[in-house]
Amino acid sequence: MSNLNNEVFLTKQGLEELKKEYRELTQKKRPEILEKIQSARSLGDLSENAAYHQARREQSFIDGRILELEELLQNAKIVINQGNGIVQLGSKVKVKLDSDEQELILVSEVEADIANGKISHKSPIGQALLGKKQGDVVEVEAPVGKIRYTILNVA
Repeated sequence: MSNLNNEVFLTKQGLEELKKEYRELTQKKRPEILEKIQSARSLGDLSENAAYHQARREQSFIDGRILELEELLQNAKIVINQGNGIVQLGSKVKVKLDSDEQELILVSEVEADIANGKISHKSPIGQALLGKKQGDVVEVEAPVGKIRYTILNVA
């Protein structure tokens, strides 16, 4: 997730999304789960209380994610796209693969969300695109063979 200095490089939008998730977990979900635990405790024997054990598992998951987010937020460094036409973290890159065009956003591995076109700069295609510019052709090794992308635009 982070480099040797514990720095986590994020886009401004990525940082805002992590802050939003942190607020949701700490201000809403954690208090709700603590209420569930208290309610389940009041039912008596905890050894056979499925609601209690489920609530404790949820609490453990939420607490773990909160700790992870705290570390990410503490070490976050915002990356600002220089807008110089060279692919870098934060760049929106329009590529052509055969006759298909798609827009990809190069983000850190923390922000990666392939379904929304956000690819990690550490992924094979992310690494192939880094440092390139409009008109460049990059090849990415894939299980089906080499895939060639033509860079149409960098923003």
